[in-house]
Amino acid sequence: NTYHTNLNFILGLLLWIIGFIINIQSDSILRDLRKDNDKSYKIPRGGCFHYVSCANFFGEILEWFGYAIASSSIAAWAFWFFVLGNLLPRGIAHHQWYLKKFQEEYPKDRCAVIPFIL
Repeated sequence: NTYHTNLNFILGLLLWIIGFIINIQSDSILRDLRKDNDKSYKIPRGGCFHYVSCANFFGEILEWFGYAIASSSIAAWAFWFFVLGNLLPRGIAHHQWYLKKFQEEYPKDRCAVIPFIL
């Protein structure tokens, strides 16, 4: 039985891939909001933005979570906790900014960073 067939590695790799796809898609959605040098603020829509204000942060958190599971190392878990410590407060602040900026226009059922939780 090799490490690459271990359930932790496979599950972690799957989570990393899902997080990577979410992160890339979310960054693309955010880039498309500023086409043609438009400097106005807009509400991001589509993909995981249906569930959270900071879908790109959620994707990155999921990527590093998958990496920590796959690698099963203390260093990877420590890094994931540092990622949480950085991105969760930033995501909550972004969410509060969106709510204040767009008020009634902003979807009230969106969470800040983690779908259905936070």
